[in-house]
Amino acid sequence: MIIKTMTAALTVITATTGVVSSSNAKEGIVRVAVYRGPASCEDCSETMRQSIMALGPEYRVDYVGAKEKIDIRDETLSKYDIYVQPGGGQDIPAAFESLGDQRVEAIRRFVKAGGGFFGSCMGAYLASGSGIGLIDDELESEVGRPGFPVNSIISTAVSTRWSGRKQTVFFQDGPYMPEPKDRSGFKKIATYQNGDIAAARYRFGKGVVVLTGPHPEADTSWFREAGIPISKMPDQSLLRSVMGELHK
Repeated sequence: MIIKTMTAALTVITATTGVVSSSNAKEGIVRVAVYRGPASCEDCSETMRQSIMALGPEYRVDYVGAKEKIDIRDETLSKYDIYVQPGGGQDIPAAFESLGDQRVEAIRRFVKAGGGFFGSCMGAYLASGSGIGLIDDELESEVGRPGFPVNSIISTAVSTRWSGRKQTVFFQDGPYMPEPKDRSGFKKIATYQNGDIAAARYRFGKGVVVLTGPHPEADTSWFREAGIPISKMPDQSLLRSVMGELHK
């Protein structure tokens, strides 16, 4: 009886750590979980959700987090195709600690089993080796890099080449991406004007990880608040390219 009970429990655990995106794909729906909580900044999660939903009706987006109706657990993440870690503040260690070990491990299992992970700015930093561990390398800020025009953490718009097109995009102390030793599944999506990688796709287990230094999700309110001309705001193609890499 004990053996049967343990076997059943293991079966449940295995089932809930898998990704059920196949049923979503058949329906033409992309289910997205956007983190909201202390590891993100004010309005970052809300803007991310609204910008993804604006891409089309196929995107169904929920908030997840410790104080949300849906927490970050194996059984809840299994209902989604993509998990999104949006931008945050300046304290990366505190942001990571606020996630908690159980949520971090649930995210890792979700991606390893075939889920998608999108990390924007702080979300990218958190995905690094000393954080969630979806890539081996540590990420460093692009600010002050040779040939990069920004030398402070001020919010601004920077020039990038994104999917082969020149685009300006919102930037605030975002990282540049490393090229991994194992290049299987790796793709440069965008570069800063100095050639450093601004956005990239990686492989983790069976899943896909897309990390961006700038904020392709930033809306008009971000540009206005920072005093950046709306003419520098990119179209939806940047965010669409990111989401497209995650559910091909």
